Amino acid sequence: MPSPKAKNPGRGSPVLGGANGRYEFMSLTKPLNRSSAPPPPLLLQRQGSDPTTARLRVSESPTRRRGSGSSPAGQPPPPEEDGIRLNPSFARVALSSLLAIDLWMSKRLGVCACEDSAWGSVRPLMKLIEVSGHGIPWLAGAAYCLYKSDSPAGQEVMLNLLMGLLLDLILVGIVKASVRRRRPAHNRMDMFATFSVDRYSFPSGHATRAAMCGRFLLAHLVLAAPLRVLVLLWAGLVGLSRVMLGRHNVTDVVFGFGMGYCQYNLVEMLWLSPQTLQGLLGHIA
Repeated sequence: MPSPKAKNPGRGSPVLGGANGRYEFMSLTKPLNRSSAPPPPLLLQRQGSDPTTARLRVSESPTRRRGSGSSPAGQPPPPEEDGIRLNPSFARVALSSLLAIDLWMSKRLGVCACEDSAWGSVRPLMKLIEVSGHGIPWLAGAAYCLYKSDSPAGQEVMLNLLMGLLLDLILVGIVKASVRRRRPAHNRMDMFATFSVDRYSFPSGHATRAAMCGRFLLAHLVLAAPLRVLVLLWAGLVGLSRVMLGRHNVTDVVFGFGMGYCQYNLVEMLWLSPQTLQGLLGHIA
């Protein structure tokens, strides 16, 4: 009787999944090609049907491990750009801090906002200074002096002052309509001769006008030292009255002074002589 070893020269191990559900022997002496030989179908079917094995495979999945630690169950992790937006930039924080300081200082300095304020008795004087920096008196005064002037030099100066005042009104109106910053909450809307853009606060038209007209007067009209000091003092008081009356914030006045200072440079660049004006009128006619 032949030995069993003669029928199976190579020793093997039983594997389930052969034909007709019987055990088959695989040779252990030959290398097993795991990449090309797929596992028996019956073994895959039994492993997939086991619920414990399926749960372990899902829990050990790399995607499952990454998602379980970053976001709650059932919710996708937030995108990276949303996390970046939650971090405010340094410029935004600095701007918010500056605006907070500006509002605090403006409220503390608004001591003439109403009659019941700390300096309510000075309010009539501040309103008089306010009128001295209004656009209507300056336009009327420049037009009257231009009409009454006899010398060509005087007419040239008054003509350019009138042009600078008109330019100031246009530029301030454009900036106010673009920024649309509301006036301080403690302001009383009892201003002299207001227009539609005057409900906005930034920048201060009185401050721009005071800075531009102050430079213009010092450059072309006022020569005596005491009068020059008075011009500078008047320009500073106009800006201070805007904050004390509660009309503007501090930044409105500071920006207005800077804007008016630059407007004078623009007036010097666009300086009109009587001959140039007559030539322009001749071309238009």
